[in-house]
Amino acid sequence: MSSAEKYCGELGVATACRAFGVPRASLYRRRKRHAVPPPPVHKPRKSPPRALSSSQRQKVLQVLCEDRFVDLAPRQVFAALLDERKYYCSVRTMYRILSAKEQVRERRNQRRHPKYTKPELLATRPNEVWSWDITKLKGPAKWTYYDLYVILDIFSRYVVGWMVAEREASALAQKLIQDSCTKQDIRPNQLTLHADRGSSMRSKPVALLLSDLGVTKTHSRPHVSNDNPFSEAQFKTLKYRPDFPERFGSPQHARSHAKDFFDWHNNDHYHTGLNLLTPADVHYGQDKQVVEQRQRVLNIAYAQHPERFVNNPPVAKSRPEAVWINPPKDTNNGA
Repeated sequence: MSSAEKYCGELGVATACRAFGVPRASLYRRRKRHAVPPPPVHKPRKSPPRALSSSQRQKVLQVLCEDRFVDLAPRQVFAALLDERKYYCSVRTMYRILSAKEQVRERRNQRRHPKYTKPELLATRPNEVWSWDITKLKGPAKWTYYDLYVILDIFSRYVVGWMVAEREASALAQKLIQDSCTKQDIRPNQLTLHADRGSSMRSKPVALLLSDLGVTKTHSRPHVSNDNPFSEAQFKTLKYRPDFPERFGSPQHARSHAKDFFDWHNNDHYHTGLNLLTPADVHYGQDKQVVEQRQRVLNIAYAQHPERFVNNPPVAKSRPEAVWINPPKDTNNGA
């Protein structure tokens, strides 16, 4: 095929193809397949006669960017101009002008939500970080509720204060916080009080009280329940116990049930987060004696039957040394 192509110019296509026994159609197909297309010629597009001039486009852009129109969509600007008996161009042309200036976006003036910082709180001893929240208890009839306020020490899981009220109010929260701080002998700059973003938690009276007491306040991020995990877990423990009633007949009934529950929770509940110590033992520093007593019992059991402990002698676990709310990613905490 290449020999036939070589002599086509001298002998002619037909003669060269007959001499080399090559069909002319094959020669033409080969030429067409290997031909290099000429570079495309881009002719400048003529501006149609009905197009806006450069000065007219600039005028439209100025109108769209006026203070009264800068937050409006082009359709709304178009309607407003018609009401003023003015016409500059179509809505589609307005969009093209804005697109050329990279201004096709949300033009309305909208609220910018602040970026909330994730709270990172560390407790290494009791009365260093408290968490508090409010939960609803069903009343005797439909749509009736009682509010249960609970303040929890996150290090010991000890409930330092609680209250049942018929309504949620910042004044009630203020009284509960003040009484709890007095009972626990909280000093200025000793305590951090963490809560979600409820109205009582963010109220001005509560903020002023905490400032007077020298207590630092922190809040969860909006719609993030994991920022207040200890209060949420404590409410689950309350409501999933078998004796928790479907409804409470009166505020006195709710207070009586809460009193029994918190007495059990603080003094008799072997908390898994505390390595099966009670909150009262950890909160009031009795945990070391309890762990030592448990270790003595385990030592006796090991001495009597060492074959029952295959790996190592048994060890009574102590309480965690640190408890976090949202630990940093590189922190190995003991919570």
